[in-house]
Amino acid sequence: MTRKNKLTLALALIVGIAFVVIMIKLKQPPERGEAQASATPVRIMEITPREFRTEARGYGQVLPARSWNAVANVGGRVIWKHPELESGNLIPEGTRLLEIDPTRYELAEASARADLAGIEAELRQLDQEERNTGELLKLEERRLTLARRELDRAETLVARGALSQTRYDEQQRATLQQEQAVQTLRNQLNLVPVRRDTLQARKARAESALASAREDLDDTRFEAPWDLRVHQADIDTGQHVSPGQTLFIADDITRAEATVQLEVAELRRVLSQLSGGSLPETGSTNHFTDFHDQLPLDDLDIRVTPTNVPDVHWPGKLTRVTSSLDQATRTVQAVISVDEPYRNANPPARPPLVRNMFVQASITAQTPEPVIVIPASAVHQGVVYLADEDNRLQRQPVSVAWQQGEDVIIDDGLAPGDRLVLDDLVPAIDGTLLAPGDQP
Repeated sequence: MTRKNKLTLALALIVGIAFVVIMIKLKQPPERGEAQASATPVRIMEITPREFRTEARGYGQVLPARSWNAVANVGGRVIWKHPELESGNLIPEGTRLLEIDPTRYELAEASARADLAGIEAELRQLDQEERNTGELLKLEERRLTLARRELDRAETLVARGALSQTRYDEQQRATLQQEQAVQTLRNQLNLVPVRRDTLQARKARAESALASAREDLDDTRFEAPWDLRVHQADIDTGQHVSPGQTLFIADDITRAEATVQLEVAELRRVLSQLSGGSLPETGSTNHFTDFHDQLPLDDLDIRVTPTNVPDVHWPGKLTRVTSSLDQATRTVQAVISVDEPYRNANPPARPPLVRNMFVQASITAQTPEPVIVIPASAVHQGVVYLADEDNRLQRQPVSVAWQQGEDVIIDDGLAPGDRLVLDDLVPAIDGTLLAPGDQP
């Protein structure tokens, strides 16, 4: 290699190194950015205590509050029947429904009246006899007084020898006869009370027979004691009935009762709202037997709804609760009365509450103070997720008082103003960055 070539190679190498150095000096460093973790979008609800309606719900059947099982107390032939006395018909109060032949009972009443009139006549006769005997007794007692005076004078004359013994004996016999007459009248007067008691006893028997005859006569006629609906009628005109035979069955339409099965805990919880939470949640059901005088039951909101027509309901009142648990379901039976179950009835859109209808009953009461209510889905095995001031996840243990449907009531662990995370985060790690969305 010639010297010229060596010089050219050295010069090219120097130029290359210089170019590399210049390029390194002129190169811009890469921009640096702060590392940012991705935030998890979540829905947030701010905790605000509010009033809440506690509910107990159960199912059962409807029965009329009163049912009339019309039974024949007397026998006889049915001579008249109301044309509407058939199953399903509505009949107003006071309507004559049925009549049994009253002839024999009218005769029995007439006979009893005649016996009673005869006894009353005998009593009046006895009273008159008593008055007459009393007047005769007064006369005979006066004659006895005169006879005794005459006997005293005869005795004085006999002693003086001015009167024979025969005349004296005659006067003595006359005086004894007068005493006997007076005693006979007195005996008659003494027997008057006994005779009167006997007649009074006969009169009482006659009055009892008359009352029985009149009652039997009344039992031949049947009238509607209240507005009713005929449930069953198996009797026809001309049919002979016997005492004790069921003629028809009718239901009172002014009031119905729904007997529903309720969970003990649910019912106690509702009643505890009326008493400020003083009722225990567990234990004996004896408290249910005397709550009528202790709790303002009118504050309960009770609705009875037919299961086949869920958009129709009737207001009701809690009447009573059984004092024992059902062995199979461990529930109690609550009896809810509904006034005028046929009011505004418009079948089939709004059917009345009829016998054996299956219904759902809802008993609710408002909590006496605001409580913290959150969705049940926001509780994860006793823990809820909160968003702190920096939108970081915070796990918070809570105590659930009770659950009702999709809501739970929290009695410890949350405070007003806390921001509750409604979503289920997987994994849920404390400090996770959150991106809160709009509150629902």
